[in-house]
Amino acid sequence: MVDRFADLFRRLLPSPFSIALLLTILTAALSLFLGDYSGNGAERFSKLAADWYDGIFKSSLLVFAFQMMLMLVLGHMLALAPFVNRALRKVSSKIATNTTAAAMGVGAVTMSIGFFNWGFGLIAGAILARMVGEAAAEKSIDMNYPLLGAAGYTGLLVWHGGVSGSSLIKAAESGHLRELSALNGESYQLVPNSLGLAETVFSTSNLIVSGVIFISVLLTLFIAARWRPKEGSVFRKTAIEPEQVKDAVGAERLDDSSLFGRVIGVLILLVLVAQIPISSFSSMTWVTPNFINAFLLALVLILHPSIRKVIANGEEAVGGASGILLQFPLYFGIMGIMTGSGLLLLFSNQLVSVSTPETFPFLTFLSAAIVNVFIPSGGGQWAVQGPVVIQGALDHGLPLSKCILAFAYGDEVSNMLQPFWALPLLGITRLSAKAIFPYTMLLFVTGMVVYGLSVLYF
Repeated sequence: MVDRFADLFRRLLPSPFSIALLLTILTAALSLFLGDYSGNGAERFSKLAADWYDGIFKSSLLVFAFQMMLMLVLGHMLALAPFVNRALRKVSSKIATNTTAAAMGVGAVTMSIGFFNWGFGLIAGAILARMVGEAAAEKSIDMNYPLLGAAGYTGLLVWHGGVSGSSLIKAAESGHLRELSALNGESYQLVPNSLGLAETVFSTSNLIVSGVIFISVLLTLFIAARWRPKEGSVFRKTAIEPEQVKDAVGAERLDDSSLFGRVIGVLILLVLVAQIPISSFSSMTWVTPNFINAFLLALVLILHPSIRKVIANGEEAVGGASGILLQFPLYFGIMGIMTGSGLLLLFSNQLVSVSTPETFPFLTFLSAAIVNVFIPSGGGQWAVQGPVVIQGALDHGLPLSKCILAFAYGDEVSNMLQPFWALPLLGITRLSAKAIFPYTMLLFVTGMVVYGLSVLYF
Protein backbone atom coordinates (compact mmCIF):
# COMPACT_ATOMS: atom_id res chain seq x y z
CA MET A 1 0.00 0.00 0.00
CA VAL A 2 2.78 2.43 0.92
CA ASP A 3 4.59 1.68 -2.33
CA ARG A 4 1.42 2.46 -4.30
CA PHE A 5 1.09 5.74 -2.40
CA ALA A 6 4.68 6.62 -3.31
CA ASP A 7 4.02 5.84 -6.97
CA LEU A 8 0.90 8.04 -6.86
CA PHE A 9 2.92 11.00 -5.51
CA ARG A 10 5.51 10.55 -8.24
CA ARG A 11 2.88 10.37 -10.98
CA LEU A 12 0.76 13.32 -9.85
CA LEU A 13 3.40 15.81 -8.71
CA PRO A 14 5.82 17.39 -11.19
CA SER A 15 9.04 19.09 -10.09
CA PRO A 16 8.72 21.77 -7.37
CA PHE A 17 9.70 24.46 -9.89
CA SER A 18 6.89 23.39 -12.23
CA ILE A 19 4.50 23.43 -9.27
CA ALA A 20 5.56 27.01 -8.50
CA LEU A 21 4.82 28.02 -12.09
CA LEU A 22 1.43 26.26 -12.04
CA LEU A 23 0.53 27.93 -8.74
CA THR A 24 1.43 31.30 -10.25
CA ILE A 25 -0.96 30.68 -13.16
CA LEU A 26 -3.70 29.43 -10.82
CA THR A 27 -3.34 32.46 -8.52
CA ALA A 28 -3.45 34.83 -11.49
CA ALA A 29 -6.64 33.20 -12.82
CA LEU A 30 -8.32 33.29 -9.40
CA SER A 31 -7.40 36.95 -8.94
CA LEU A 32 -9.05 37.88 -12.25
CA PHE A 33 -12.27 36.04 -11.34
CA LEU A 34 -12.46 36.56 -7.57
CA GLY A 35 -10.24 39.57 -6.93
CA ASP A 36 -11.32 43.19 -6.64
CA TYR A 37 -9.57 44.45 -9.77
CA SER A 38 -11.69 47.08 -11.53
CA GLY A 39 -11.81 48.28 -15.14
CA ASN A 40 -11.88 46.45 -18.45
CA GLY A 41 -9.93 43.30 -19.31
CA ALA A 42 -6.76 45.10 -20.35
CA GLU A 43 -6.74 47.29 -17.25
CA ARG A 44 -7.31 44.29 -14.94
CA PHE A 45 -4.53 42.32 -16.59
CA SER A 46 -2.19 45.32 -16.40
CA LYS A 47 -2.84 45.67 -12.66
CA LEU A 48 -2.30 41.93 -12.21
CA ALA A 49 1.02 42.07 -14.06
CA ALA A 50 2.16 45.05 -11.99
CA ASP A 51 1.30 43.28 -8.71
CA TRP A 52 3.19 40.16 -9.81
CA TYR A 53 6.22 42.19 -10.90
CA ASP A 54 6.27 44.21 -7.68
CA GLY A 55 6.05 41.01 -5.64
CA ILE A 56 8.67 38.98 -7.46
CA PHE A 57 11.27 41.74 -7.24
CA LYS A 58 10.39 43.21 -3.85
CA SER A 59 13.74 44.05 -2.32
CA SER A 60 12.95 43.04 1.27
CA LEU A 61 11.71 39.62 0.13
CA LEU A 62 14.75 39.10 -2.10
CA VAL A 63 16.88 39.76 0.99
CA PHE A 64 14.86 37.05 2.73
CA ALA A 65 15.59 34.62 -0.14
CA PHE A 66 19.30 35.34 0.02
CA GLN A 67 19.32 34.85 3.80
CA MET A 68 17.73 31.41 3.42
CA MET A 69 20.11 30.44 0.60
CA LEU A 70 23.13 31.46 2.64
CA MET A 71 21.83 29.55 5.65
CA LEU A 72 21.52 26.36 3.61
CA VAL A 73 24.92 26.77 1.93
CA LEU A 74 26.78 27.54 5.17
CA GLY A 75 25.03 24.67 6.97
CA HIS A 76 26.01 22.34 4.14
CA MET A 77 29.61 23.55 4.28
CA LEU A 78 29.68 23.03 8.04
CA ALA A 79 28.63 19.41 7.56
CA LEU A 80 31.52 18.94 5.10
CA ALA A 81 34.14 20.37 7.47
CA PRO A 82 36.87 17.81 8.29
CA PHE A 83 36.31 18.16 12.05
CA VAL A 84 32.58 17.41 11.69
CA ASN A 85 33.33 14.61 9.25
CA ARG A 86 35.69 12.94 11.73
CA ALA A 87 33.15 13.30 14.53
CA LEU A 88 30.42 11.70 12.39
CA ARG A 89 32.76 8.85 11.47
CA LYS A 90 33.47 8.13 15.13
CA VAL A 91 29.75 8.09 15.90
CA SER A 92 29.04 5.83 12.93
CA SER A 93 31.61 3.24 14.01
CA LYS A 94 30.06 3.05 17.49
CA ILE A 95 26.40 2.70 16.42
CA ALA A 96 26.97 0.36 13.45
CA THR A 97 26.18 -2.74 15.52
CA ASN A 98 22.60 -3.52 14.44
CA THR A 99 19.72 -1.80 12.70
CA THR A 100 18.00 -0.72 15.91
CA ALA A 101 21.03 1.03 17.40
CA ALA A 102 22.04 2.49 14.04
CA ALA A 103 18.62 3.90 13.10
CA MET A 104 18.01 5.41 16.53
CA GLY A 105 21.55 6.79 16.67
CA VAL A 106 21.32 8.38 13.23
CA GLY A 107 17.90 9.82 14.08
CA ALA A 108 19.04 11.28 17.41
CA VAL A 109 22.10 12.98 15.91
CA THR A 110 20.22 14.24 12.86
CA MET A 111 17.34 15.75 14.85
CA SER A 112 19.72 17.38 17.34
CA ILE A 113 21.68 19.05 14.55
CA GLY A 114 18.53 19.83 12.53
CA PHE A 115 17.06 21.75 15.46
CA PHE A 116 20.13 23.99 15.29
CA ASN A 117 20.33 24.37 11.50
CA TRP A 118 18.27 22.60 8.87
CA GLY A 119 20.92 22.63 6.13
CA PHE A 120 23.59 21.33 8.51
CA GLY A 121 21.21 18.65 9.78
CA LEU A 122 20.13 17.55 6.32
CA ILE A 123 23.66 16.99 5.02
CA ALA A 124 25.12 15.69 8.30
CA GLY A 125 22.24 13.19 8.58
CA ALA A 126 22.85 11.95 5.05
CA ILE A 127 26.61 11.65 5.60
CA LEU A 128 26.09 9.83 8.90
CA ALA A 129 23.63 7.37 7.37
CA ARG A 130 26.13 6.65 4.60
CA MET A 131 29.02 6.25 7.07
CA VAL A 132 27.01 3.82 9.18
CA GLY A 133 26.29 1.82 6.02
CA GLU A 134 29.99 1.80 5.18
CA ALA A 135 30.94 0.72 8.71
CA ALA A 136 28.34 -2.05 8.68
CA ALA A 137 29.62 -3.32 5.33
CA GLU A 138 33.19 -3.39 6.64
CA LYS A 139 32.02 -5.41 9.65
CA SER A 140 29.84 -7.67 7.43
CA ILE A 141 26.74 -6.68 9.42
CA ASP A 142 23.42 -6.79 7.57
CA MET A 143 21.18 -3.78 8.17
CA ASN A 144 18.06 -2.04 6.92
CA TYR A 145 19.89 0.62 4.94
CA PRO A 146 16.76 2.43 3.63
CA LEU A 147 15.65 2.90 7.25
CA LEU A 148 19.02 4.51 8.01
CA GLY A 149 18.41 6.89 5.10
CA ALA A 150 14.98 7.81 6.50
CA ALA A 151 16.53 8.37 9.94
CA GLY A 152 19.03 10.73 8.31
CA TYR A 153 16.09 12.80 7.02
CA THR A 154 14.43 13.35 10.42
CA GLY A 155 16.09 16.74 10.87
CA LEU A 156 13.48 18.08 8.42
CA LEU A 157 10.78 16.92 10.86
CA VAL A 158 11.98 19.26 13.63
CA TRP A 159 13.75 22.10 11.81
CA HIS A 160 10.97 24.70 11.63
CA GLY A 161 10.45 24.61 15.38
CA GLY A 162 14.19 25.13 15.80
CA VAL A 163 16.73 27.92 15.66
CA SER A 164 16.76 28.14 11.85
CA GLY A 165 12.98 27.94 11.32
CA SER A 166 12.22 30.44 8.55
CA SER A 167 9.04 31.95 10.01
CA LEU A 168 10.41 32.05 13.57
CA ILE A 169 13.69 33.81 12.84
CA LYS A 170 12.02 36.24 10.43
CA ALA A 171 9.42 37.04 13.10
CA ALA A 172 12.34 38.06 15.32
CA GLU A 173 13.41 40.67 12.75
CA SER A 174 12.26 44.19 13.51
CA GLY A 175 9.32 45.19 11.27
CA HIS A 176 9.00 41.92 9.35
CA LEU A 177 5.61 40.91 10.76
CA ARG A 178 4.10 44.32 10.06
CA GLU A 179 5.47 44.41 6.55
CA LEU A 180 4.21 40.89 5.80
CA SER A 181 0.79 41.33 7.35
CA ALA A 182 -0.58 43.54 4.54
CA LEU A 183 -2.94 45.06 7.11
CA ASN A 184 -3.79 48.73 7.25
CA GLY A 185 -4.83 51.38 9.73
CA GLU A 186 -5.64 50.45 13.28
CA SER A 187 -5.29 46.69 12.75
CA TYR A 188 -1.79 47.20 11.43
CA GLN A 189 -0.75 48.71 14.75
CA LEU A 190 -1.88 45.56 16.58
CA VAL A 191 0.83 43.51 14.86
CA PRO A 192 3.92 43.35 17.10
CA ASN A 193 7.13 44.77 15.70
CA SER A 194 8.89 41.44 16.38
CA LEU A 195 8.65 38.15 18.25
CA GLY A 196 11.91 36.99 19.79
CA LEU A 197 12.98 33.37 19.85
CA ALA A 198 12.29 33.33 23.59
CA GLU A 199 8.56 33.48 22.67
CA THR A 200 8.74 30.86 19.93
CA VAL A 201 11.71 28.48 19.67
CA PHE A 202 12.65 28.57 23.35
CA SER A 203 9.14 28.91 24.76
CA THR A 204 8.19 26.26 27.29
CA SER A 205 5.49 24.84 25.03
CA ASN A 206 7.76 24.45 22.00
CA LEU A 207 10.56 22.89 24.02
CA ILE A 208 8.12 20.33 25.43
CA VAL A 209 6.66 19.59 21.99
CA SER A 210 10.15 19.27 20.52
CA GLY A 211 11.13 16.87 23.30
CA VAL A 212 8.00 14.75 22.75
CA ILE A 213 8.53 14.56 18.97
CA PHE A 214 12.20 13.64 19.54
CA ILE A 215 11.26 10.69 21.76
CA SER A 216 8.33 9.69 19.52
CA VAL A 217 10.51 9.59 16.40
CA LEU A 218 13.10 7.42 18.16
CA LEU A 219 10.32 5.03 19.25
CA THR A 220 9.04 4.92 15.67
CA LEU A 221 12.53 4.11 14.39
CA PHE A 222 12.86 1.43 17.09
CA ILE A 223 9.59 -0.22 15.99
CA ALA A 224 10.51 0.03 12.30
CA ALA A 225 13.91 -1.52 12.99
CA ARG A 226 12.29 -4.45 14.77
CA TRP A 227 9.73 -4.73 11.97
CA ARG A 228 12.33 -4.85 9.19
CA PRO A 229 15.82 -5.31 10.65
CA LYS A 230 17.36 -6.17 7.25
CA GLU A 231 16.42 -4.62 3.94
CA GLY A 232 18.09 -3.16 0.89
CA SER A 233 21.72 -3.08 -0.08
CA VAL A 234 24.08 -1.68 2.51
CA PHE A 235 26.25 1.06 1.04
CA ARG A 236 29.76 -0.10 0.24
CA LYS A 237 32.64 2.33 0.15
CA THR A 238 34.21 2.91 -3.24
CA ALA A 239 37.81 3.89 -3.86
CA ILE A 240 38.38 7.64 -4.06
CA GLU A 241 41.07 9.09 -6.23
CA PRO A 242 43.50 11.17 -4.16
CA GLU A 243 43.09 14.90 -4.66
CA GLN A 244 45.82 16.44 -6.78
CA VAL A 245 47.11 19.54 -5.01
CA LYS A 246 49.49 21.92 -6.76
CA ASP A 247 52.22 23.66 -4.81
CA ALA A 248 51.10 27.14 -3.84
CA VAL A 249 53.23 30.07 -4.95
CA GLY A 250 53.37 33.66 -3.75
CA ALA A 251 50.10 35.01 -2.35
CA GLU A 252 48.43 31.64 -2.98
CA ARG A 253 50.03 30.45 0.23
CA LEU A 254 47.48 32.55 2.12
CA ASP A 255 44.71 30.30 0.77
CA ASP A 256 46.53 27.27 2.19
CA SER A 257 47.20 28.83 5.59
CA SER A 258 45.66 26.92 8.49
CA LEU A 259 45.64 30.07 10.63
CA PHE A 260 44.28 32.85 8.40
CA GLY A 261 40.66 31.64 8.11
CA ARG A 262 40.47 30.67 11.78
CA VAL A 263 41.64 34.09 12.94
CA ILE A 264 38.98 35.76 10.78
CA GLY A 265 36.37 33.33 12.15
CA VAL A 266 37.26 34.22 15.75
CA LEU A 267 37.09 37.93 14.91
CA ILE A 268 33.57 37.43 13.48
CA LEU A 269 32.52 35.72 16.72
CA LEU A 270 33.84 38.68 18.72
CA VAL A 271 31.89 41.07 16.51
CA LEU A 272 28.73 39.02 17.07
CA VAL A 273 29.18 39.06 20.84
CA ALA A 274 29.45 42.84 20.67
CA GLN A 275 26.16 42.99 18.73
CA ILE A 276 24.13 41.26 21.46
CA PRO A 277 22.17 43.93 23.40
CA ILE A 278 22.22 43.39 27.15
CA SER A 279 18.79 45.04 27.55
CA SER A 280 16.99 42.50 25.32
CA PHE A 281 19.22 39.49 25.87
CA SER A 282 16.51 37.32 27.42
CA SER A 283 13.94 38.00 24.66
CA MET A 284 16.42 36.82 22.01
CA THR A 285 15.15 39.27 19.39
CA TRP A 286 18.82 39.61 18.37
CA VAL A 287 18.82 36.05 16.94
CA THR A 288 17.93 37.00 13.36
CA PRO A 289 18.81 35.37 10.03
CA ASN A 290 21.77 37.73 9.68
CA PHE A 291 23.08 36.81 13.13
CA ILE A 292 22.72 33.08 12.44
CA ASN A 293 24.45 33.35 9.07
CA ALA A 294 27.35 35.31 10.53
CA PHE A 295 27.69 32.70 13.29
CA LEU A 296 27.67 29.87 10.73
CA LEU A 297 30.26 31.68 8.61
CA ALA A 298 32.53 31.99 11.65
CA LEU A 299 32.18 28.26 12.39
CA VAL A 300 32.89 27.37 8.74
CA LEU A 301 36.11 29.42 8.78
CA ILE A 302 37.23 28.02 12.14
CA LEU A 303 36.51 24.35 11.36
CA HIS A 304 38.06 24.25 7.87
CA PRO A 305 41.82 23.72 7.55
CA SER A 306 42.25 26.39 4.87
CA ILE A 307 40.50 28.98 2.74
CA ARG A 308 41.07 26.73 -0.28
CA LYS A 309 39.00 23.99 1.44
CA VAL A 310 36.31 26.53 2.32
CA ILE A 311 36.03 27.51 -1.34
CA ALA A 312 35.93 23.90 -2.52
CA ASN A 313 33.17 22.92 -0.09
CA GLY A 314 31.32 26.13 -0.90
CA GLU A 315 31.24 25.21 -4.58
CA GLU A 316 29.82 21.81 -3.66
CA ALA A 317 27.19 23.29 -1.34
CA VAL A 318 25.90 26.05 -3.64
CA GLY A 319 24.17 23.59 -5.98
CA GLY A 320 21.78 22.56 -3.22
CA ALA A 321 20.48 26.13 -2.92
CA SER A 322 19.27 26.36 -6.55
CA GLY A 323 15.71 25.54 -5.50
CA ILE A 324 15.55 28.59 -3.22
CA LEU A 325 17.13 30.84 -5.85
CA LEU A 326 14.63 29.88 -8.56
CA GLN A 327 11.47 29.27 -6.56
CA PHE A 328 11.39 31.97 -3.88
CA PRO A 329 10.83 34.88 -6.33
CA LEU A 330 7.89 32.99 -7.87
CA TYR A 331 6.27 32.64 -4.44
CA PHE A 332 6.90 36.33 -3.79
CA GLY A 333 5.09 37.04 -7.06
CA ILE A 334 2.17 34.88 -5.90
CA MET A 335 2.05 36.87 -2.66
CA GLY A 336 2.09 40.14 -4.64
CA ILE A 337 -0.91 39.01 -6.70
CA MET A 338 -2.82 37.77 -3.65
CA THR A 339 -2.22 41.01 -1.78
CA GLY A 340 -2.94 43.37 -4.67
CA SER A 341 -6.08 41.56 -5.83
CA GLY A 342 -7.59 41.19 -2.38
CA LEU A 343 -7.43 37.39 -2.52
CA LEU A 344 -5.30 37.34 0.60
CA LEU A 345 -7.95 39.19 2.60
CA LEU A 346 -10.67 37.01 1.08
CA PHE A 347 -8.93 33.76 2.01
CA SER A 348 -8.09 35.09 5.49
CA ASN A 349 -11.71 36.01 6.14
CA GLN A 350 -12.89 32.61 4.90
CA LEU A 351 -10.47 30.76 7.18
CA VAL A 352 -11.49 32.90 10.14
CA SER A 353 -15.21 32.47 9.38
CA VAL A 354 -15.05 28.65 9.43
CA SER A 355 -12.85 28.52 12.53
CA THR A 356 -13.09 29.38 16.19
CA PRO A 357 -10.36 30.52 18.56
CA GLU A 358 -10.05 26.87 19.59
CA THR A 359 -9.81 25.42 16.07
CA PHE A 360 -7.89 28.13 14.19
CA PRO A 361 -4.40 26.93 15.28
CA PHE A 362 -5.24 23.37 14.21
CA LEU A 363 -6.61 24.54 10.85
CA THR A 364 -3.44 26.59 10.42
CA PHE A 365 -1.37 23.49 11.17
CA LEU A 366 -3.40 21.34 8.77
CA SER A 367 -3.38 23.87 5.94
CA ALA A 368 0.39 24.39 6.32
CA ALA A 369 0.95 20.63 6.07
CA ILE A 370 -1.11 20.49 2.85
CA VAL A 371 0.40 23.60 1.27
CA ASN A 372 3.92 22.33 2.00
CA VAL A 373 3.35 19.41 -0.37
CA PHE A 374 3.07 21.97 -3.19
CA ILE A 375 5.41 24.65 -1.77
CA PRO A 376 8.30 22.65 -0.29
CA SER A 377 10.19 25.70 0.94
CA GLY A 378 9.28 26.85 4.44
CA GLY A 379 10.41 30.39 3.65
CA GLY A 380 8.44 30.55 0.39
CA GLN A 381 5.39 29.13 2.12
CA TRP A 382 5.68 31.66 4.96
CA ALA A 383 5.74 34.48 2.41
CA VAL A 384 2.42 33.26 0.97
CA GLN A 385 0.65 31.92 4.08
CA GLY A 386 2.15 34.18 6.75
CA PRO A 387 -0.25 37.11 6.23
CA VAL A 388 -3.24 34.75 6.63
CA VAL A 389 -1.78 33.39 9.90
CA ILE A 390 -1.18 36.90 11.25
CA GLN A 391 -4.66 38.21 10.46
CA GLY A 392 -6.37 35.07 11.77
CA ALA A 393 -4.49 35.35 15.05
CA LEU A 394 -5.55 39.00 15.40
CA ASP A 395 -9.18 38.37 14.51
CA HIS A 396 -9.48 35.51 17.00
CA GLY A 397 -7.48 37.26 19.71
CA LEU A 398 -4.92 34.45 19.83
CA PRO A 399 -1.21 34.70 20.74
CA LEU A 400 0.63 35.22 17.48
CA SER A 401 3.48 33.00 18.70
CA LYS A 402 1.11 30.03 19.07
CA CYS A 403 -0.30 30.46 15.54
CA ILE A 404 3.15 30.83 13.96
CA LEU A 405 4.33 27.68 15.76
CA ALA A 406 1.22 25.85 14.49
CA PHE A 407 2.21 26.91 10.97
CA ALA A 408 5.81 25.78 11.58
CA TYR A 409 4.69 22.34 12.79
CA GLY A 410 2.48 21.85 9.75
CA ASP A 411 5.22 22.91 7.36
CA GLU A 412 7.79 20.52 8.80
CA VAL A 413 5.60 17.45 9.30
CA SER A 414 4.75 16.97 5.61
CA ASN A 415 8.42 17.16 4.66
CA MET A 416 8.25 13.42 5.31
CA LEU A 417 5.99 13.18 2.22
CA GLN A 418 7.78 15.81 0.13
CA PRO A 419 10.87 14.45 -1.71
CA PHE A 420 12.28 17.85 -2.73
CA TRP A 421 14.61 18.39 0.23
CA ALA A 422 15.48 14.69 0.29
CA LEU A 423 17.35 15.00 -3.00
CA PRO A 424 20.75 15.80 -1.41
CA LEU A 425 20.29 12.89 1.01
CA LEU A 426 19.36 10.50 -1.79
CA GLY A 427 22.45 11.54 -3.74
CA ILE A 428 24.79 11.03 -0.78
CA THR A 429 23.28 7.71 0.36
CA ARG A 430 22.54 6.45 -3.18
CA LEU A 431 19.06 5.45 -2.10
CA SER A 432 15.86 6.00 -4.10
CA ALA A 433 12.89 7.99 -2.82
CA LYS A 434 10.80 4.84 -3.12
CA ALA A 435 13.19 2.98 -0.79
CA ILE A 436 12.90 5.42 2.12
CA PHE A 437 9.26 6.43 1.61
CA PRO A 438 7.65 3.58 3.66
CA TYR A 439 9.64 4.78 6.66
CA THR A 440 9.19 8.53 6.15
CA MET A 441 5.47 7.79 5.85
CA LEU A 442 5.56 6.23 9.34
CA LEU A 443 7.41 9.32 10.60
CA PHE A 444 4.77 11.53 8.99
CA VAL A 445 2.02 9.72 10.89
CA THR A 446 3.99 10.07 14.13
CA GLY A 447 4.46 13.79 13.50
CA MET A 448 0.79 14.36 12.66
CA VAL A 449 -0.27 12.77 15.93
CA VAL A 450 2.25 14.60 18.13
CA TYR A 451 2.02 18.01 16.48
CA GLY A 452 -1.73 17.81 15.92
CA LEU A 453 -2.47 17.02 19.57
CA SER A 454 -0.04 19.69 20.77
CA VAL A 455 -1.70 22.37 18.63
CA LEU A 456 -5.17 21.33 19.85
CA TYR A 457 -4.50 20.97 23.54
CA PHE A 458 -1.30 22.86 24.42
